[in-house]
Amino acid sequence: MDLEEVKRRVSDTKIPVLVLDQKWHRLFALEGKPDEIKTSEVALNELLKEQGGLGNELKELKKVKKKLMANIVDHVNEAGSTNVTKDASMIDETNRRIEEIEDRLLELPKEIKNANNQLMERTVEFAYQRMRTNTDEINEISEWIKDIRVKLKKNIIRKQNREINNREIYSYMHDIFGKDMVTLFDITDDDQIVLTSKDSYMSGHSAEDNENDKEDTPGEWRSKGALGNPLSSVRKGGAAGEKMDPEKTGDNKASSGKEG
Repeated sequence: MDLEEVKRRVSDTKIPVLVLDQKWHRLFALEGKPDEIKTSEVALNELLKEQGGLGNELKELKKVKKKLMANIVDHVNEAGSTNVTKDASMIDETNRRIEEIEDRLLELPKEIKNANNQLMERTVEFAYQRMRTNTDEINEISEWIKDIRVKLKKNIIRKQNREINNREIYSYMHDIFGKDMVTLFDITDDDQIVLTSKDSYMSGHSAEDNENDKEDTPGEWRSKGALGNPLSSVRKGGAAGEKMDPEKTGDNKASSGKEG
């Protein structure tokens, strides 16, 4: 950044008094104001405070002068009046102070402008560095978010595959052991609701998510119909796809023994 160019642009631009602008204060919302900004801000505030104080004093002095002039007019016919002499002396003193204040008030606008421009120059330097820092941090955070999204998607798929596997195992064991498998496998009521729910995988999933999962889920699960109804395939047994029946299987074995 060319600092000389910044100074030229600042001097050629009509700039509002920065310390009176709330938007200017918001520029430092993240980490506060640097020391050089604070120093320039204090100097500008002091000049503004002086200007305001002198303006109020000038108004009061003009009121006092008007009152003194009225007193002199009221006692103008009183030759050698002490009050008239005293009021005239006070008017002279008041006039001197008024003149000092007016001279100072003529100087202050230029000093305020210079102080304001200096503050703006330092503000531009700050803004330039702050934006570069923010951009670097934005890029860093964006990369982190991108990485987390990839990991999140992979872990969601891993979680879903394990849920599907649990339901397949549960379904198969339930077909074999019936209700006894609940006790045998220490399955709680909450676990049973999840394991027997056909919608547990699909709930909270958009059509786009499901389509993406089909692409990322291993072929083994897709071939079993896991992404549709995860229980559909495991409730079938044998080559003909019939449901497995332990008693029927036992009878077949027994009949085979008799025939032998």
